[in-house]
Amino acid sequence: MTELHWLSIAEASSLIERREASPLDLVDASLQQIDAVGARTNAFITVLADKARVTARSAADEIARGERRGPLHGIPVAVKDLFDVAGVPTTAASKILAGSIAATDSGAVERLRAAGAIILGKLNLHEFAYGATGMDSHFGPARNPWNADHITGGSSSGSGAAVASGQCFAALGTDTGGSIRIPASLCGVVGLKPTFGRVTRRGLFPLSWSLDHAGPMARTVRDVALILQAISGRDDGDDWSSAEPVPDYAASLSSDVNGLRIGVPDSFFFDALDPDVESGVRGAIGVLEDLGAVVEPVSLPHIADIPAGVTCIMLPEALAVHQKWMQERPDDYSESVRYRLELGSTVNALSYVQAQRFREMAVRAWRDEVYSRFDLVATPATAVPAPRIDESDLAVTMNLIRFTNPINLLGAPAISVPCGFTAAGLPFGLQLTGRWWDEATVLRAAHAYEQATDWRERRPAF
Repeated sequence: MTELHWLSIAEASSLIERREASPLDLVDASLQQIDAVGARTNAFITVLADKARVTARSAADEIARGERRGPLHGIPVAVKDLFDVAGVPTTAASKILAGSIAATDSGAVERLRAAGAIILGKLNLHEFAYGATGMDSHFGPARNPWNADHITGGSSSGSGAAVASGQCFAALGTDTGGSIRIPASLCGVVGLKPTFGRVTRRGLFPLSWSLDHAGPMARTVRDVALILQAISGRDDGDDWSSAEPVPDYAASLSSDVNGLRIGVPDSFFFDALDPDVESGVRGAIGVLEDLGAVVEPVSLPHIADIPAGVTCIMLPEALAVHQKWMQERPDDYSESVRYRLELGSTVNALSYVQAQRFREMAVRAWRDEVYSRFDLVATPATAVPAPRIDESDLAVTMNLIRFTNPINLLGAPAISVPCGFTAAGLPFGLQLTGRWWDEATVLRAAHAYEQATDWRERRPAF
């Protein structure tokens, strides 16, 4: 049988339901894997071993009494160290927040616990989530499980590394310019940025209020759907969260994409690609077409101008979050994060307002010109596989976010699903972007592709 720590959530949950494994078995398997590969990946900032074992025993007792809450009951998961977990430091991988103890759970963690999930620990990230490489962390960079000389991508660097290396069954990340989809692509796992407002951000340290998203990362599309189900929906403690009805995501998964309309951009998203990535992504789109999807070219309105809009919104919003510390403790930031925060002062109020108005125009144009014709847009998630750690600089960052940050401006749901490996053995992902609130179709297409291929069966060698 597959080692417990490599099971999907669905498989592990089935074992628990049949009493063939216990929540404590799963926690112990995860902790053993953390002991085995944690030093190599540097994925965790805080491991809650004792608390996780106590929760696992309690979950086992509840399940034995017939009080099973669902497929996440007894499943060990971990969260990016931006999410508050009661009684545990929320460091944001920074020197500034070191020792800052959360009084209560964040909304997403609260919902995971309500579903019966076991919080295994807090995961590494790019400092304050302000970077796409994962390199700048007060705790050192996370490293790619497929090759430790390469980055994981960021900012949810620890989330990508931990899931890909079997140290937890799933993780929560955040995505402001691609910070779920980039590490998912570079680490060979599945990562979903939901529609803006779908998942509560209460108790989540912000980077940019109008661009931040929270979402799941896991090794299969079904597992991502199960996590999304648990954390979605209106939260009265978060005014940005939406009351839009939440469908049953797992129930809507299917291998049937017959007739699904998929647009493939005729520019921008296929410019200056790594050859292995281009070949793999075009091959993945071909698989969806072979499964019955209708694939046609699409021109994406305003696409060349959207990245500038993201910049004009993110930079001043991030500086507003950090203004007090930038005045009082500027030297406690890493050099690159401090530089990005300083750039926030170069965006004037007029540019910010114009960017927000441009955002509204772009959303209308995509709604009327793209999603009136297509159900999904298919693109690479990243233009390149994971760069080497010693290559990580501003140019690398800009290349990594090229295909993800436009979707943050739009606020539409998008997923990265593994679709290949380079000749050097590094993974990369297919990005599928859907209509607002239609995560179900995004997940269905990603699941159909996943089931038609075997990328999910590969494991990094340690």
